[in-house]
Amino acid sequence: MSTVESTPTTAPASTGQRERLKVLVKEKIGDSGIELLREHFDVDLGIEWSDEELAERIGSYHGILIRSATKLTAELIEKGTLLRAIGRAGVGVDNVDVPAATKRGIIVANAPQSNVVTAAEHTMALLLALARNIPQAYASLTSGKWERSKFSGIELYEKTLGILGFGRIGQLVAARARGFGMRVVAFDPFVSAERYRELGVEKAENSEEVYALADFITIHLPKTPETQNWLNAEAFAKMRKGVRILNVARGGLIDEDALKDALDSGQVGGAALDVFPTEPMTEHPLFSYPSVIVTPHLGASTAEATDRAGYQSAEQVVAALTGGVVATAVNIPAIGAEDMEVLGPFLPLATQLGRLAMELAEGSSVERIEAAFMGRIAEFDTRLLSLAVIVGALQGRTEQQVNLVNAPSMAEERGIVVEEKSVTEAQDFNELIRVTVVAGDEKVAVAGTGIGPHRVPHLVEVHGQRFTVELEPFVTVFRYADLPGMIGRVGTIFGSHGINISSAAVGHTPDGAPAGDEQRLAAIVVTTDAPVPQAVLDEIVASDGFVDGRTASLR
Repeated sequence: MSTVESTPTTAPASTGQRERLKVLVKEKIGDSGIELLREHFDVDLGIEWSDEELAERIGSYHGILIRSATKLTAELIEKGTLLRAIGRAGVGVDNVDVPAATKRGIIVANAPQSNVVTAAEHTMALLLALARNIPQAYASLTSGKWERSKFSGIELYEKTLGILGFGRIGQLVAARARGFGMRVVAFDPFVSAERYRELGVEKAENSEEVYALADFITIHLPKTPETQNWLNAEAFAKMRKGVRILNVARGGLIDEDALKDALDSGQVGGAALDVFPTEPMTEHPLFSYPSVIVTPHLGASTAEATDRAGYQSAEQVVAALTGGVVATAVNIPAIGAEDMEVLGPFLPLATQLGRLAMELAEGSSVERIEAAFMGRIAEFDTRLLSLAVIVGALQGRTEQQVNLVNAPSMAEERGIVVEEKSVTEAQDFNELIRVTVVAGDEKVAVAGTGIGPHRVPHLVEVHGQRFTVELEPFVTVFRYADLPGMIGRVGTIFGSHGINISSAAVGHTPDGAPAGDEQRLAAIVVTTDAPVPQAVLDEIVASDGFVDGRTASLR
């Protein structure tokens, strides 16, 4: 499911022979990538071209390979009338207007595996430098001093490394740290317990458990509004005194003012930073701290990573232009036109249900995602809907942006089993999608359908209870004892905090459902046009009769 088969494109030739396609390499990549392209195409190097020259000449090329400096805007893509493939020699594609390319039928592919080893190794380099005071000792010695006792460090052996974010890079760091004899404890609720066991890593139930155990903490979380300033004053206060902090992931994951205060108090014994909220960064209050090591965003900067990124992206351009399999395409996989006509309107619903189910799951680790398609949609190729479910479930929870192509591999590397089921009959609805997330001991199922000629996404089932409510950007679900006045209590508290309710629906147990404590609980779904703060949820759940409350952003 994670590949796109491209259609080979050729230009007509007056000689009766097939004309070689043309590819532009706009930025510097390794020679191996250029050589691979030249085996198949006529290749031009436009490294010195200005933006104006690129705009004038891009219409002559069937493929283009870039890194991060070139901005392929919708306007520029429109000028590339022959373009069929865009290769990005690196992980992100922020500098490519992917929707514009998709609209034109252009495959966009990146090199997501190119720098993971490099980033993990740089983390280890900073970890060792932090433990042994290497930069400080170097500066002292080269200034004419011999201060052995001043820069005595500590061993990594039998120390505890805490990893926040246990995706691809976090797992590589863990393997290397264990090679130094370190105890490794990691927190990432979106990685299965089995994957922790396979790697010999202890699974923390929450961040606080990592804080309480770790001598070193390295953060490898994605940059999202939820992870902004993840390591803040409250987090530092919960850590062991003298802990050392590393960030080779994204700027903004650490509250740097809080880090400064923690360094001043001695709560944090040292820090190693490779990334910053704004870059380039050449002046910073922490730069003067003797216990702080900094590097200028070198996590992905090695000759091997650069060469690997160029070669991998060149491979994808070759595949895209010769009818091969484009394994790292970031736009949607190829689905038949007839299937897309029916399934297309259900893509937003599948994504939203995946996200909602994951938010409602309370377990400490996700083991399984089940996607069931019922009714008329089950008669078609539902692979795309399954991908959309995974995208929704993992969105904002991985260090690399998840999309419809890389979703299966992202789930697999986290040990999450994905199952798809199709049933041609759907009780009460013509089409129904049910998503179930198994997380630890918790199993959460949500279901939805599309209503009206435009198949507007509606939620119709949560926790085994039936609703019919249009999905809005923010959805909150409460479960409570079925007593009078509970719904009014929710509305009153929301109102006191200035939260406007778009719609609300009370659930009921479907006829024939089994009896049990779960079924005796009532439920209410509330949709809003603004987020519901955790403090508001806590206030409602703390009142008599309420069992739990969870909120989800479906944006």
